[in-house]
Amino acid sequence: MTQAAIVAQGLTYQYGDLVAVDHIDFSVAEGEILGFLGPNGAGKSTVVKLLSGQIKPKAGTAMVLGIDVARHPKRVQAQAGICFEITNLYEEMSAADNLKLFARLYNVKHLQIEGLLERVGIGGHGRDLVSTFSKGMKQRLMVARALLNRPKILFLDEPTDGLDPVSSEAIRNIILEERERGATIFLTTHDMLEADKLSDRVAFIDRGKIAAIDTPHTLKQKYGKRSLKAQVVGPQGRLEEREIALDGSNTAGLVNDLFAKEQVVTLHSEEATLEDIFILITGRGLA
Repeated sequence: MTQAAIVAQGLTYQYGDLVAVDHIDFSVAEGEILGFLGPNGAGKSTVVKLLSGQIKPKAGTAMVLGIDVARHPKRVQAQAGICFEITNLYEEMSAADNLKLFARLYNVKHLQIEGLLERVGIGGHGRDLVSTFSKGMKQRLMVARALLNRPKILFLDEPTDGLDPVSSEAIRNIILEERERGATIFLTTHDMLEADKLSDRVAFIDRGKIAAIDTPHTLKQKYGKRSLKAQVVGPQGRLEEREIALDGSNTAGLVNDLFAKEQVVTLHSEEATLEDIFILITGRGLA
């Protein structure tokens, strides 16, 4: 049976009177990617800080790799990699020196700097000052830093937010490679397409509470609707849209009628997105 890498029970945190994380319960299996999905301000980053030992909960517990992270944060951090939403690199140092510094903190003895930089797509830039890097290059260096100690668990807080498509795809590929290696990945994002692509399961967090947690497929089956969408030639040759529910009792008859009575130009199936389902469950969008 797969062990749990993360177990949160009644986890709670407040900033003054604001309850940012409100008595949440969830677990993440070893080797699983959990997408923590919610709008800005929903509590995602606070959960990362709680699980990685940067702040202590006001109530509840978080066990990470079998360790009570509030009591032994250093033991968890030694086995974890963390990539923050906001870069916190030393800008007047080179990329290589940034990695060397954190390697010393993690007590990493055999550091293959160029290989690590190549892996995240910034090979050949090890001697360059970080201040000269683009946002995408800085984020790739942040990911490289998170991988220094071959972590058992990765906390990735909005790792592709605001990046160009090439940088985003490179980071997604690394996430999947790390999962294949056996790492557990806790991924916060408000990008429902990214969560759908990468996650074994997703949790919807809204106003500090978990509204739903399951596989993307199960959530779509439970809350979404499937349909066929067609473009047909209407009056004066203009294209018009037709939609047929796939789960209706007379779907086959409606499809036959469509082809019998209309000039169909295109036809495709469509299912609910995670954002559609988030809106249905919480009443608001992810933006």
